[in-house]
Amino acid sequence: MENAHTNKLGTAPIGRLLTGMSLPMMASMLISALYNIVDSMFVAKFSQDSLTALSLAFPFQMVLIGVSVGTGIGASSLMARRLGEKRIEEADNVAMHGVFLAILGGIVFLLAAIFLTRPALGLFKASEPVYSDGVTYLTICLAFGIFPSLEIMCEKILQGTGHSLQSMIIQILGAVINIVLDPIMIFGYFGCPALGVAGAAWATIIGQGVSMVVGIIFVLRSPVIKLRLRLFKPRKAIFRDIYGVGLPSIIMQCVSSVTTFGMNKVLIGFSETAVTVLGLYFKLQSFVFMPVFGLNSGAMPIMAYNYGARNKGRIVKTLKLGCILALLIMTVGMILFQTIPSALLSIFDPSPDLVSLGTKAFRTISLCFPFAALSIMCGTTFQSVGKGIYSLIVTVSRQLLIILPAANILAAVTHNVYAVWYAYPIAELISCAVCMLLLSATFKKYLNKLDEPLPPAEQ
Repeated sequence: MENAHTNKLGTAPIGRLLTGMSLPMMASMLISALYNIVDSMFVAKFSQDSLTALSLAFPFQMVLIGVSVGTGIGASSLMARRLGEKRIEEADNVAMHGVFLAILGGIVFLLAAIFLTRPALGLFKASEPVYSDGVTYLTICLAFGIFPSLEIMCEKILQGTGHSLQSMIIQILGAVINIVLDPIMIFGYFGCPALGVAGAAWATIIGQGVSMVVGIIFVLRSPVIKLRLRLFKPRKAIFRDIYGVGLPSIIMQCVSSVTTFGMNKVLIGFSETAVTVLGLYFKLQSFVFMPVFGLNSGAMPIMAYNYGARNKGRIVKTLKLGCILALLIMTVGMILFQTIPSALLSIFDPSPDLVSLGTKAFRTISLCFPFAALSIMCGTTFQSVGKGIYSLIVTVSRQLLIILPAANILAAVTHNVYAVWYAYPIAELISCAVCMLLLSATFKKYLNKLDEPLPPAEQ
């Protein structure tokens, strides 16, 4: 008999189901975004050099999160499809493979902390205080990378079974612990030594460690998925299917990291302040993008389950409603970035130069928000049918083929940092058009075939 938690993915009204699945994820991601803001806010009060160091470390942290999230998405998508097909034991095995890959990822991050941190940050040729703080912060975060790796895998396993509320609890718990510990460990309260930027890193790691433990407990107690260690045997076919969706997502995140790295290289040619502005933009725009990613996380298991169950109508309804909600969120975000950019920057105790540069940057980059909304929801559809490669095509064309070349050309031709910011809306507009073409191809090749009866041998 099918479990009620998975059955609702195929029977509950789409509006109520998508809202119920997405709101917990939106809330948890907004808390995570708040953590990022608070983290940078306290670091800014400690030192502007430390704030710039966090901006330089950011693309490398994106790789850690991207590998973890991509692997989790691949496992969650495959698991939801197996549940939709009523192949329960195979879904259990997928979850075990996901946990194994998360642990393996943590070992790789530890090795990266030991051998790669210093040479990687040295490529920016930043001032000594910025370089030193960046090395300290990034080394700590990568060395304990197994914490976010396992935490995120547990979140994705729970999302794939419809347990969005538990996934929300995991994220919120870690973020709240981080927010509370930040000022204590950075400035040295309640007997704790003042650790500066290292304190920000330790606060992050402790929060992630607690979330990981709670996530493991939730997964072990899940009524839908059972982790059977004694029955676990690595299977190439499952790894292949997980990374069929997950690898494009990982590459997309790594490509984003390469783009941010490249943008930092372009911007540092103008000033370290420009690098700080881009870092603050990514922190603040997360308040706009995170709710849409929460919507993405809520929609993906619904669409994947119904793809496995061959229910095209529910997939289309989920996509349409998701696009409407994503556009609404992104439009509100764009209005805020257009009208009050200086107020958004003011929470970081900025210098006048930072406010002047940041205000123009925020207004320019935020023009891309509505196009990004549609691209994100299209990506959800690609992942749910196991075609994450389409999302990869969009991301590579946006990040590597458009943003970086456009930024370098604009910088070389205009010698004006303000012109560089236009690389973002140009890239998002073009990639949104590519998304629409690939979405049309997805319907023709995969979704429209769900209306056709299965051959007798497959029924």
